[in-house]
Amino acid sequence: MPENLVHCQTCRSLLNPELQTDSVELPAFVPLEEIASMIEVEPHGHYITCPTCSDELRIAGKYVGKKVRCKFCEQPFEHQVPSSRLRAFYTQCPHCSEELRAAIKYLGLKVACKHCGGKIHCVTVRDDAETRAEV
Repeated sequence: MPENLVHCQTCRSLLNPELQTDSVELPAFVPLEEIASMIEVEPHGHYITCPTCSDELRIAGKYVGKKVRCKFCEQPFEHQVPSSRLRAFYTQCPHCSEELRAAIKYLGLKVACKHCGGKIHCVTVRDDAETRAEV
């Protein structure tokens, strides 16, 4: 029986009786450089506005969902994400290890590091109950 014969899945009739050995060679798969160099990173923390005094605070990601205290006015509040008080987030570039501050408008976008030009995609992993969302 010749190779590469194609049969109908329901009636098993031959669909390509004229099939000849193909002389076209398929090229090897080479992933695009742009895709291979894109690295996903999670934000290390956030810059938010204090709900009491409106000063900007830098809060580490480990405090999301916990009570924190403003270092300027000493008023406690709960740090929630997402929030209307979010101004920016910070993370470390995986290519050059420099710290990056990014505005909220860049959440979920693929961007380049301003120090080294390395391509990064900032994402955040939420609780199992929530879906994985791009940030």
